[in-house]
Amino acid sequence: MRILLVGAGGVGAAFAAIAARRDFFEQVVVADYDLGRAEKAAASDERFVAAQVDASSAESVAALARERAVTHVMNAVDPRFVMPIFEGAFAAGADYLDMAMSLSRPHPEAPYSRTGVKLGDEQFSQATAWEESGRLALVGIGVEPGLSDVFARYAADHLFSEIDELGTRDGSNLTVDGYEFAPSFSIWTTIEECLNPPLVWERSRADVDGGWYTTEPFSEPETFDFPDGIGPVECVNVEHEEVVLMPRWVEAKRVTFKYGLGAEFVDVLKTLHKLGLDRTEKVRVGGVEVSPRDVVAACLPDPAALGDRMHGKTCAGLWVTGTGKDGRPRSTYLYHVVDNAWSMAEYGHQCVVWQTALNPVVALELLATGTWSGAGVLGPEAFDAVPFLDLLGEYGSPWGLREQ
Repeated sequence: MRILLVGAGGVGAAFAAIAARRDFFEQVVVADYDLGRAEKAAASDERFVAAQVDASSAESVAALARERAVTHVMNAVDPRFVMPIFEGAFAAGADYLDMAMSLSRPHPEAPYSRTGVKLGDEQFSQATAWEESGRLALVGIGVEPGLSDVFARYAADHLFSEIDELGTRDGSNLTVDGYEFAPSFSIWTTIEECLNPPLVWERSRADVDGGWYTTEPFSEPETFDFPDGIGPVECVNVEHEEVVLMPRWVEAKRVTFKYGLGAEFVDVLKTLHKLGLDRTEKVRVGGVEVSPRDVVAACLPDPAALGDRMHGKTCAGLWVTGTGKDGRPRSTYLYHVVDNAWSMAEYGHQCVVWQTALNPVVALELLATGTWSGAGVLGPEAFDAVPFLDLLGEYGSPWGLREQ
C-alpha cells in the first residue's frame, strides 16, 4: 500500500505519528500546500516523503498520485476540498478515504424543515462510477463521522434485534490555559457544522426527502452524562454525516447527531452568525478580498498547537436504544475516550486531533490486509465492525460500552 496523505495540519500530522508505528504500508507521501509543514510531518519515519500539492485542484492531486504510484489517497483537509481530492483520486486510479464529506447547501425556501443538497450528495452521485471501476471511496472514516458509524454496525449485528434510535453523542471536559475561547478543532469546520441546519432522519417520514429533514441550529437540547469522569454536558442537534450514512446501511427508526458544545460556545457561534463572520463569500477590505470565516480562523490559535495547554478528556460515542437480542428493551452507549495527557505524552498530539486521525489509520490497515474490501462510495457501516474495534485495543486506545 502506497498512501498519499493530503494535508499536514493537526490531523494529518497526528495521522503520520500513528501510522509510523505500524508496518502495513510501503510509503506515505505527506503532501500539503505548505511544503515545510509536510516536511515536518514526514520527518518521523524513513517511509515518509514530503511533497507540495494544491488540494483545491483535482489535477494537482491526480498528478502527484500518479507520480508517486499511490494506491490510496487519504484526505486530511477541511471539507471544502473534498470534491477536488475525491475526483483527483479517481482520475489517478487510486482508492480514496476521507474524514468529512462534500458540503451541503440548505433548501432555498425551507432551510429549517426540508433538506437541500445534503452532506455527501455530490460524492454519492458518483457512486456508480466508483463501483463499476472496482474502486473504493471509504467516506466519513474520522472519529465523527467514523467511529460512531462502526459502533452502529456493531450494535445492529451483535447487541440489538431492533433499533429505535442511533444517536451519536459527543462531548468533552477540555479546558485550555490562557484562552477564553479556543476551539480544539478547526473553527472553519466547526462553524460549518454548527450553523448549518441540523439533519435528522426518521423512517416514518421516508416518503418525504427519503426521511431526512432539518431543524433550527442548536435545537432539542439535552443533558448527556459522558463516561470516564467527563460528566454531564448539554448537547444540541448539529449537522453531521452520521445522519446521512447510518440509514443507508443500518436498520433503525431514527438517527440523530448531538454535540456537547456548552452555552458559551453556542453564544460565540450565534454572535459570529449575527455579525456575518461565519460567511465564506469574500468581502473587500481596503484593497484586499477576504472571507470573514477565514479571518476568524486566522485570529484564533491553531488547535494543533494547544496540546500542552489543554486538560481533560474527549469522548465520541453512540447511544443506541431499542430491543436487545434477548427481546428486552435495551439502552446502550458505545464510546471511545481519549485523555489529552495520555495522547500528548504518548504521541505529542492533542486528544481531539489524535482521536480523529486514529480511525483512518485503523481502516487503512484493515484494507491493506484484505480484512475490509469493497467497491463504490461506502461508509464505515458497510464493513464488519469487530476487526476495527479489536484493532483499537491493539493501538492502545480501547473502546467502551455502558448500559444506560
